[in-house]
Amino acid sequence: MMPGETPQDTSVHRATELIEFREITKIYGAGEGEVRALQGIDLKILAGEFVAIMGPSGSGKSTAMNIVGCLDSPTSGQYLFSGNEVGTLDRDQRALLRRNYLGFVFQGYNLLARTSALENVELPLIYLGMSRSERRKLSYEALEKVGLKGREKHGPSQLSGGQQQRVAIARAIVTRPAILLADEPTGNLDTARSVEIMNILESLNKNDGITVLMVTHEPELAEYASRLVHFVDGRIESDVPNQVRGRHVF
Repeated sequence: MMPGETPQDTSVHRATELIEFREITKIYGAGEGEVRALQGIDLKILAGEFVAIMGPSGSGKSTAMNIVGCLDSPTSGQYLFSGNEVGTLDRDQRALLRRNYLGFVFQGYNLLARTSALENVELPLIYLGMSRSERRKLSYEALEKVGLKGREKHGPSQLSGGQQQRVAIARAIVTRPAILLADEPTGNLDTARSVEIMNILESLNKNDGITVLMVTHEPELAEYASRLVHFVDGRIESDVPNQVRGRHVF
Protein backbone atom coordinates (compact mmCIF):
# COMPACT_ATOMS: atom_id res chain seq x y z
CA MET A 1 0.00 0.00 0.00
CA MET A 2 1.26 3.49 -0.79
CA PRO A 3 1.97 4.74 2.78
CA GLY A 4 4.22 1.73 3.39
CA GLU A 5 6.35 2.20 0.29
CA THR A 6 9.83 3.68 0.50
CA PRO A 7 10.76 7.14 -0.82
CA GLN A 8 12.64 5.49 -3.65
CA ASP A 9 9.40 4.11 -5.13
CA THR A 10 8.59 6.13 -8.25
CA SER A 11 5.05 5.04 -9.05
CA VAL A 12 3.53 8.03 -7.28
CA HIS A 13 5.68 10.40 -9.39
CA ARG A 14 4.24 8.88 -12.58
CA ALA A 15 0.65 9.32 -11.45
CA THR A 16 -1.14 12.01 -13.41
CA GLU A 17 -3.42 13.07 -10.57
CA LEU A 18 -1.50 13.58 -7.35
CA ILE A 19 -3.94 15.54 -5.17
CA GLU A 20 -7.72 15.60 -5.33
CA PHE A 21 -10.19 17.36 -3.03
CA ARG A 22 -13.84 16.34 -3.37
CA GLU A 23 -16.29 18.67 -1.63
CA ILE A 24 -13.86 19.32 1.21
CA THR A 25 -15.20 21.33 4.14
CA LYS A 26 -13.48 22.40 7.33
CA ILE A 27 -15.44 23.83 10.25
CA TYR A 28 -13.93 25.08 13.49
CA GLY A 29 -15.99 25.65 16.61
CA ALA A 30 -19.76 25.47 16.97
CA GLY A 31 -22.77 27.69 17.44
CA GLU A 32 -22.03 31.41 17.30
CA GLY A 33 -18.32 30.66 17.32
CA GLU A 34 -18.47 28.45 14.24
CA VAL A 35 -15.98 29.26 11.48
CA ARG A 36 -16.34 27.66 8.05
CA ALA A 37 -12.74 27.75 6.87
CA LEU A 38 -13.45 25.66 3.74
CA GLN A 39 -16.85 25.37 2.09
CA GLY A 40 -17.06 22.49 -0.36
CA ILE A 41 -13.71 22.71 -2.13
CA ASP A 42 -13.06 20.73 -5.32
CA LEU A 43 -9.42 20.80 -6.40
CA LYS A 44 -7.08 18.64 -8.48
CA ILE A 45 -3.30 18.97 -8.67
CA LEU A 46 -1.39 17.01 -11.28
CA ALA A 47 2.07 15.57 -10.82
CA GLY A 48 4.70 18.05 -12.01
CA GLU A 49 2.63 21.19 -11.55
CA PHE A 50 3.74 24.33 -9.69
CA VAL A 51 0.58 25.69 -8.09
CA ALA A 52 0.32 28.97 -6.18
CA ILE A 53 -2.57 29.22 -3.73
CA MET A 54 -3.46 32.83 -3.09
CA GLY A 55 -6.04 34.78 -1.16
CA PRO A 56 -6.50 37.25 1.71
CA SER A 57 -5.98 36.34 5.33
CA GLY A 58 -8.73 33.98 6.48
CA SER A 59 -9.59 32.85 2.95
CA GLY A 60 -8.84 29.18 3.70
CA LYS A 61 -5.59 28.79 1.76
CA SER A 62 -3.49 27.70 4.75
CA THR A 63 -6.24 25.35 5.93
CA ALA A 64 -6.22 23.68 2.51
CA MET A 65 -2.43 23.38 2.67
CA ASN A 66 -2.61 21.78 6.13
CA ILE A 67 -5.10 19.19 4.89
CA VAL A 68 -2.88 18.36 1.90
CA GLY A 69 0.03 17.93 4.31
CA CYS A 70 -1.98 15.68 6.66
CA LEU A 71 -1.49 18.24 9.42
CA ASP A 72 -5.27 18.66 9.68
CA SER A 73 -8.32 16.66 8.65
CA PRO A 74 -11.41 17.86 6.79
CA THR A 75 -14.77 17.99 8.51
CA SER A 76 -16.35 16.35 5.46
CA GLY A 77 -15.48 15.43 1.91
CA GLN A 78 -12.73 13.27 0.43
CA TYR A 79 -9.01 13.88 0.11
CA LEU A 80 -7.25 11.54 -2.32
CA PHE A 81 -3.47 11.32 -2.61
CA SER A 82 -2.34 9.51 -5.75
CA GLY A 83 -5.77 7.85 -5.85
CA ASN A 84 -5.69 6.73 -2.20
CA GLU A 85 -8.37 7.98 0.21
CA VAL A 86 -6.40 9.68 2.98
CA GLY A 87 -9.41 9.62 5.30
CA THR A 88 -9.24 5.82 5.49
CA LEU A 89 -5.60 5.80 6.66
CA ASP A 90 -4.81 5.33 10.33
CA ARG A 91 -2.45 7.60 12.26
CA ASP A 92 0.67 5.59 11.46
CA GLN A 93 -0.17 5.40 7.76
CA ARG A 94 -0.71 9.15 7.59
CA ALA A 95 2.66 9.65 9.26
CA LEU A 96 4.25 7.41 6.63
CA LEU A 97 2.58 9.39 3.86
CA ARG A 98 4.01 12.63 5.28
CA ARG A 99 7.43 11.09 5.79
CA ASN A 100 7.79 9.39 2.41
CA TYR A 101 5.94 11.65 0.00
CA LEU A 102 5.66 15.18 1.38
CA GLY A 103 8.30 17.83 1.91
CA PHE A 104 7.55 20.95 3.97
CA VAL A 105 9.03 24.45 3.78
CA PHE A 106 7.65 27.09 6.13
CA GLN A 107 8.15 30.82 6.61
CA GLY A 108 10.27 30.04 9.69
CA TYR A 109 13.27 27.89 8.91
CA ASN A 110 12.76 25.55 11.90
CA LEU A 111 16.41 24.45 11.99
CA LEU A 112 18.03 22.87 15.03
CA ALA A 113 20.26 25.64 16.40
CA ARG A 114 23.21 23.60 17.63
CA THR A 115 23.57 21.28 14.66
CA SER A 116 25.24 21.79 11.30
CA ALA A 117 23.47 22.29 8.00
CA LEU A 118 24.36 18.72 7.08
CA GLU A 119 22.94 17.31 10.31
CA ASN A 120 19.73 19.32 9.89
CA VAL A 121 19.25 17.88 6.41
CA GLU A 122 19.99 14.35 7.63
CA LEU A 123 17.24 14.41 10.25
CA PRO A 124 14.34 13.05 8.12
CA LEU A 125 16.57 10.25 6.87
CA ILE A 126 17.31 9.18 10.43
CA TYR A 127 13.57 8.73 10.94
CA LEU A 128 13.54 6.53 7.84
CA GLY A 129 16.17 4.26 9.39
CA MET A 130 18.71 4.93 6.65
CA SER A 131 22.37 4.06 7.18
CA ARG A 132 24.80 6.85 8.10
CA SER A 133 26.75 6.59 4.85
CA GLU A 134 23.60 6.80 2.72
CA ARG A 135 22.26 9.68 4.82
CA ARG A 136 25.46 11.63 4.32
CA LYS A 137 25.52 11.00 0.58
CA LEU A 138 21.94 12.17 0.04
CA SER A 139 22.35 15.16 2.37
CA TYR A 140 25.47 16.40 0.60
CA GLU A 141 23.64 16.06 -2.71
CA ALA A 142 20.60 17.98 -1.43
CA LEU A 143 22.75 20.83 -0.07
CA GLU A 144 24.64 21.06 -3.35
CA LYS A 145 21.34 21.21 -5.23
CA VAL A 146 20.31 24.34 -3.28
CA GLY A 147 23.71 26.00 -3.74
CA LEU A 148 25.26 25.32 -0.33
CA LYS A 149 28.22 23.15 -1.31
CA GLY A 150 31.03 24.00 1.09
CA ARG A 151 28.64 25.18 3.83
CA GLU A 152 27.71 21.73 5.11
CA LYS A 153 29.46 22.15 8.48
CA HIS A 154 28.08 25.63 9.18
CA GLY A 155 25.51 26.04 11.93
CA PRO A 156 22.38 28.19 11.50
CA SER A 157 24.01 31.12 13.33
CA GLN A 158 26.75 31.14 10.68
CA LEU A 159 24.27 31.33 7.81
CA SER A 160 22.18 34.19 6.44
CA GLY A 161 18.39 33.99 6.43
CA GLY A 162 18.38 33.01 2.78
CA GLN A 163 20.97 30.31 3.40
CA GLN A 164 18.97 28.96 6.33
CA GLN A 165 15.92 28.69 4.11
CA ARG A 166 18.05 26.83 1.56
CA VAL A 167 18.98 24.34 4.28
CA ALA A 168 15.25 23.98 5.07
CA ILE A 169 14.54 23.29 1.40
CA ALA A 170 17.37 20.74 1.24
CA ARG A 171 15.90 19.01 4.29
CA ALA A 172 12.49 18.98 2.61
CA ILE A 173 13.74 17.41 -0.63
CA VAL A 174 16.33 14.97 0.75
CA THR A 175 13.70 12.21 0.99
CA ARG A 176 12.82 12.77 -2.69
CA PRO A 177 9.21 13.72 -2.00
CA ALA A 178 6.46 13.65 -4.60
CA ILE A 179 5.27 17.11 -3.55
CA LEU A 180 6.87 20.10 -1.87
CA LEU A 181 4.53 22.18 0.29
CA ALA A 182 5.80 25.75 0.72
CA ASP A 183 3.87 28.05 3.06
CA GLU A 184 5.00 31.67 2.56
CA PRO A 185 8.57 30.42 1.95
CA THR A 186 10.08 33.90 1.56
CA GLY A 187 8.08 35.68 4.25
CA ASN A 188 11.17 36.42 6.37
CA LEU A 189 13.47 37.37 3.49
CA ASP A 190 14.35 40.51 1.56
CA THR A 191 13.72 40.82 -2.17
CA ALA A 192 17.11 39.54 -3.33
CA ARG A 193 16.98 36.47 -1.08
CA SER A 194 13.36 35.87 -2.10
CA VAL A 195 14.42 35.70 -5.74
CA GLU A 196 17.10 33.13 -4.86
CA ILE A 197 14.61 30.91 -3.04
CA MET A 198 11.99 31.17 -5.78
CA ASN A 199 14.58 30.29 -8.43
CA ILE A 200 15.43 27.16 -6.43
CA LEU A 201 11.77 26.15 -6.17
CA GLU A 202 11.29 26.76 -9.88
CA SER A 203 14.35 24.64 -10.70
CA LEU A 204 13.18 21.79 -8.46
CA ASN A 205 9.88 21.85 -10.31
CA LYS A 206 11.18 22.18 -13.87
CA ASN A 207 14.39 20.15 -13.66
CA ASP A 208 13.63 17.58 -10.95
CA GLY A 209 9.92 17.12 -11.59
CA ILE A 210 8.91 17.85 -8.01
CA THR A 211 5.33 19.05 -7.70
CA VAL A 212 5.25 22.35 -5.81
CA LEU A 213 2.25 23.69 -3.91
CA MET A 214 2.93 27.16 -2.53
CA VAL A 215 0.78 29.41 -0.36
CA THR A 216 1.53 33.09 -0.90
CA HIS A 217 -0.15 36.47 -0.77
CA GLU A 218 2.48 38.07 -3.03
CA PRO A 219 1.67 38.31 -6.77
CA GLU A 220 5.39 38.55 -7.58
CA LEU A 221 5.99 35.11 -6.08
CA ALA A 222 2.94 33.63 -7.77
CA GLU A 223 4.43 34.51 -11.16
CA TYR A 224 6.84 31.60 -10.73
CA ALA A 225 3.92 29.14 -10.66
CA SER A 226 2.31 27.46 -13.65
CA ARG A 227 -1.17 27.74 -12.16
CA LEU A 228 -2.93 30.20 -9.84
CA VAL A 229 -5.70 29.22 -7.43
CA HIS A 230 -7.42 32.07 -5.61
CA PHE A 231 -9.32 31.44 -2.37
CA VAL A 232 -11.96 33.80 -0.99
CA ASP A 233 -14.10 33.10 2.09
CA GLY A 234 -13.36 29.37 2.10
CA ARG A 235 -14.16 28.89 -1.57
CA ILE A 236 -12.12 28.80 -4.78
CA GLU A 237 -12.85 32.03 -6.61
CA SER A 238 -10.66 31.23 -9.62
CA ASP A 239 -8.32 28.50 -10.85
CA VAL A 240 -6.40 29.48 -13.98
CA PRO A 241 -3.11 28.81 -15.79
CA ASN A 242 -0.47 31.45 -15.17
CA GLN A 243 -0.12 33.31 -18.44
CA VAL A 244 2.94 35.31 -17.33
CA ARG A 245 5.16 32.55 -15.92
CA GLY A 246 8.79 33.38 -16.54
CA ARG A 247 8.25 37.16 -16.59
CA HIS A 248 9.28 37.72 -12.99
CA VAL A 249 9.07 41.33 -11.86
CA PHE A 250 11.10 41.35 -8.62
